[in-house]
Amino acid sequence: MKRDEVLAEALKTLRAGGTILYPTDTVWGLGCDATNPSAVARIFEIKRRSEAKSLVLLANDLDMVAKYVREIPPMAVDLVEVNDSPMTIIYPEAQAGIEGEPGDRWHLAWNAVAEDGSVGIRIPLFDFCKDLIFKLGRPLVSTSANISGEPTPKRFSDIPQEIKDAVDFVVPPSFDAGSTGKASQIIKVAMDGQVQIIRM
Repeated sequence: MKRDEVLAEALKTLRAGGTILYPTDTVWGLGCDATNPSAVARIFEIKRRSEAKSLVLLANDLDMVAKYVREIPPMAVDLVEVNDSPMTIIYPEAQAGIEGEPGDRWHLAWNAVAEDGSVGIRIPLFDFCKDLIFKLGRPLVSTSANISGEPTPKRFSDIPQEIKDAVDFVVPPSFDAGSTGKASQIIKVAMDGQVQIIRM
C-alpha cells in the first residue's frame, strides 16, 4: 500500500471508532480517537489493562494541545520548543467529557485521562504520526502494543499476534521509519512552573 492509501485506511478506521496498530517516534502503539470513550475502552480491553491507569496521547502541535487542556503551563511551552527527543508532558487539567456519555470531538474521552484530571500528551517527532493526527483533527491514543504487565515490544516483530489480531487496522511495518524502540521521557509540569521527572 502507498502512504496515502495507508493514511486513508487508518483515518477511516479511527473515524469509525476503531483501533489501529501503528508506528510512533518511540515504539509501536495501539491507537484510537482520544475523544471517543468507546474506542478508548476497547484499547484497555485489548491490552487487558485497568482503566484506572492513564494513557499517553499524541497531538500534532501545541495548538491542538491547547484545545484539550484547560491551560498550558508556560514551562511546558519552553520544554516543547527546545525538545529534540520524544517527550511526554503531563498537563494538570484536561478538557474531558463526562463519564457515561458518548463524548464529542471537543473533549477528550473521560477514560483517556488520569483520575486526577491530568493528561499526558506528546507531540511526535515522526511525520507519519503527525500527518495522521492532523488529518484526524484530534488527539490520538498512543499506548505500547503489549498485554499489560508484559515487556514493551521494541519492533513490529515483537508484538504479540493476539494484539495484531485484535485491532481493526494494522499499519504495514514498512512504514516504521522513526521508532526508537524506547519509551519517551515523561515530565509533569504544574501551572506554577514546577517540574517533576516521572521517567527519563
